[in-house]
Amino acid sequence: MNSTCTALIAEDELLLAESLRADLAALWPELQIVAMAAHGEAALEAALRLRPQVLFLDIRMPGMTGLEVAQALAEDWPDGDQNSTPFPLLVFVTAYDQYALKAFEQAALDYVLKPVQRERLAQTCSRLQTALRQRVAASSAPQRPADSGAMAAVAQLRQLLAAPGVPEALGLPAAAAQPLRLLQVSVGQTIHMVPVSEVIYFEAADKYVRVVTGDKEHLVRASLRELLPQLDAQQFWQVHRSVVVRTEAITRAVRDEAGRLSRHLRDRPERLAVSRMFAHLFKGL
Repeated sequence: MNSTCTALIAEDELLLAESLRADLAALWPELQIVAMAAHGEAALEAALRLRPQVLFLDIRMPGMTGLEVAQALAEDWPDGDQNSTPFPLLVFVTAYDQYALKAFEQAALDYVLKPVQRERLAQTCSRLQTALRQRVAASSAPQRPADSGAMAAVAQLRQLLAAPGVPEALGLPAAAAQPLRLLQVSVGQTIHMVPVSEVIYFEAADKYVRVVTGDKEHLVRASLRELLPQLDAQQFWQVHRSVVVRTEAITRAVRDEAGRLSRHLRDRPERLAVSRMFAHLFKGL
């Protein structure tokens, strides 16, 4: 490609990030690195602000993992129309074994291994250039606006995360052997015992998680990432990256004119959004 393309590198090891930038400059001079992010939250913020065409995401970073950044982007990226920026092409930078890499290939997600070999990176650059040319051609076709690609990324990420053993191989929390039944919540000098069966939903709130029942709210000092593997997956569904809801508390899911889903809850007035990453959970029979 002769035209300038933009990319973001998310890598917490500075020497590796600079090495990747140097290799990309040699292999793809037209590629403009618009940002370097040292952790997941910074990568997410920069990607949403700068809208690069390509993302190089380290899988394991402080805070959000590369996969969590990709999921969050897929949820927050604007829906595709004639004027919107297409969803970025994703390349994961990983040091994981062949089992995990096979899952990446099956999900049609590109990756490069640490330490990055220039010959392998050249193959990735060639694939990216081809994909970007195809996008340009699609966007210029009559009455065919360029697809944002967010829905395709959602499907790929869902397939990757569903592969047996892959979440553990990628450093994501494994499910607990016995689901959590009781929460011990501190309020001042008092510890309240909250049965998990009474919880309507959990919501991430900075360094805490809001625990919402029919008539009360509590804060627990934990992350949703830590809490989710301890919950019974049959009884609690993640419907947004920041919200996990008890399935029996959902009375209905309503789709608006733009196709966005919201949940109506039993015993609570809130109407909480369902992100596109988890919209597949709600399908009529």
